Amino acid sequence: MADLIDKAKNFIADKVADIPKPEASVTDVDFKRLSCDSVEYLANVSVSNPYSCAIPICEISYTLKSDGRVIATGTVPDPGSLKASDSTMLEVAVKVPHTVLISLVRDIGRDWDIDYELQIGLTIDLPVIGSFTIPLSTKGEMKLPTFSDMFA
Repeated sequence: MADLIDKAKNFIADKVADIPKPEASVTDVDFKRLSCDSVEYLANVSVSNPYSCAIPICEISYTLKSDGRVIATGTVPDPGSLKASDSTMLEVAVKVPHTVLISLVRDIGRDWDIDYELQIGLTIDLPVIGSFTIPLSTKGEMKLPTFSDMFA
């Protein structure tokens, strides 16, 4: 009996592994806005949905690192859903407090940018499978705002 149950588990695991899943990529990270307490960057995430029905997105979580240190974390609760059989562009706003930027003076002083690593977890609710998180990671440089950005 235990052998039959193990075979059934393996069969189901193999079938679930072959089910197509949505795929995502970070397409761009740019300066968005400067406020009195933070700098806001915008990460654009492209997600393709292979299913013929819309898929609800449960949550988007992010962690922004620079020089090996976490400088911002957050979540975007209930960001909507993925379009059926299409690509959806999601915007993830990342707020970096000014106090954190001050601690990165050495990196900023060299070239007026921040070398970063952005990790995003896109949690979606797939039928049959349940909640599924698509992990994304990208590295690059974010330019800091200049005086022209502040007054434009």
